[in-house]
Amino acid sequence: MTMFCNQCQEAAKGVGCTVFGVCGKSPELTALMDTFIYSLIGLSCLALEVKEEKELVREVDLFVTEGLFATITNANFDEEEFVTRIKESIRLRNQLKERLIHTNLPILTHDIVNFEVDHKQSMIKKALSVAIHSTTENEDIRSLRELILFGLKGLAAYTSHAEKLGFTDDELFNNLHRFMATLIQPDLDVSAYTTLALELGNVGVLAMSLLDQANTSSFGHPELTKVNIGVQNRPGILITGHDLHDLKQLLEQTQDTGVDVYTHSEMLPAHYYPELKKYPHLVGNYGNAWHEQTKEFETFNGPIVFTTNCLVPPRQGCTYTERVYTTGNTGHPDFKVIKTLADGTKDFSCVIEHALTCAAPTPLETGEIIGGFAHHQVLSLADSVVGAIKEGAIKNFVVMAGCDGRHKERTYYTDFAKELPQDSVILTAGCAKYKYNKLNLGDINGIPRLLDAGQCNDSYSLVVIALKLKEALGLEDINDLPIAYNIAWYEQKAVIVLLALLALGVKNIHLGPTLPAFLSPNVLQVLVENFAIGGISTVAEDLNRFLKA
Repeated sequence: MTMFCNQCQEAAKGVGCTVFGVCGKSPELTALMDTFIYSLIGLSCLALEVKEEKELVREVDLFVTEGLFATITNANFDEEEFVTRIKESIRLRNQLKERLIHTNLPILTHDIVNFEVDHKQSMIKKALSVAIHSTTENEDIRSLRELILFGLKGLAAYTSHAEKLGFTDDELFNNLHRFMATLIQPDLDVSAYTTLALELGNVGVLAMSLLDQANTSSFGHPELTKVNIGVQNRPGILITGHDLHDLKQLLEQTQDTGVDVYTHSEMLPAHYYPELKKYPHLVGNYGNAWHEQTKEFETFNGPIVFTTNCLVPPRQGCTYTERVYTTGNTGHPDFKVIKTLADGTKDFSCVIEHALTCAAPTPLETGEIIGGFAHHQVLSLADSVVGAIKEGAIKNFVVMAGCDGRHKERTYYTDFAKELPQDSVILTAGCAKYKYNKLNLGDINGIPRLLDAGQCNDSYSLVVIALKLKEALGLEDINDLPIAYNIAWYEQKAVIVLLALLALGVKNIHLGPTLPAFLSPNVLQVLVENFAIGGISTVAEDLNRFLKA
């Protein structure tokens, strides 16, 4: 069967994957996800109408949030998992309908809350008519619906992380359902959808702010930290993804077991939090960004735990398949699953027992990297930073946040960092940093020229820093700051970050290595005209374009 998926930067030929996903998604899996998303839109439509059933609605809140998260690129490759989720979605749908059975709501007659699929093949077939890209012949409406849907996936991810730490906001869930419902509204035109996309950016700011509060309340404010990138001589567990709550549980359960814990990829910023770095057996970071995992997992030797994306399907003949465990919204049919218990905790005892039978990791490199420059840490250095700006020692900041990826053209970001003038400082967050975080970039008056704020969701910190600098320098507009935005993107969390930046009034954002395939020419033109959105070219040309004299 054929497929169509254009949600990530790796969309084939810059248009979309039509035979098999570059990420590893099969046509069947793509179809199941499309039908699942259709069912989630229906749930959201009903949830907006059922206000008084608070317990049921909260169940739906969490189900839709986790469901959207599971469809993010490189999160879950288990077809049977989506078969189960579709069935559960229909069960919840019918419960909501029972509460509304005596009303005359138009939504109750819509296929989205009435369709029936009772087996895998019928679920796959259903996708042919309900996938978000096939619901309209208007290219611009399609583009804006996809922009909103992909932004909602990122919003769901950040909302989920906060919820795991006990932080929720009814406004977030209500907005999630509201925006989901717009995806099937036939009376919305291009102007209305454009307005909605920017409104979604404001909700994204709310979600990232809530997650920042959740992380710092739970683990303390990130602080300047040196992280070991070598290895110890004890057995180890490698934990990857973004879920700090999972890591905390693993650290608690591995105490005094003789097993060390290493972070990988987006879990690196865990070392910056006081309540996580206090565990002496959190010994370092192993490897690089997500796309290197098929090589790096071979040499780690011990078990690997996926807490969230990005998961790359293992190659045939690899040696590590039996050592991989997934939890949360990640999944692959060849990997073992750590279930969430009734009390919300997770039991990692099988992973620990497995680790004790394994050799210590094979070293990949030695040395240290420095991070922990979230907004609280940077603002503690505000006087030094402002002083360096006023005296001309710092002339430019460049936000190089976002994602890394496997395309060769991403070496552009390494070269860009190398070629930046010595009076420039990089602000980064997300796994994009692996393209340059091991370079010796030096410092300016003791301020490192690379300031790593943390994970992709910590892009919020970069905005807070920018707003505080604007205030300290007495500027009227955030765009008057000597800050350039050269952002690498890959998946849908980057979409909500982009919309959040636009909602905050940030202009002149440059995206690479390619512009999103789901943006139609007309929608892209709107972004260019209103926000000066652009792509990248060569390092030399972009240095000349981006930096202020």
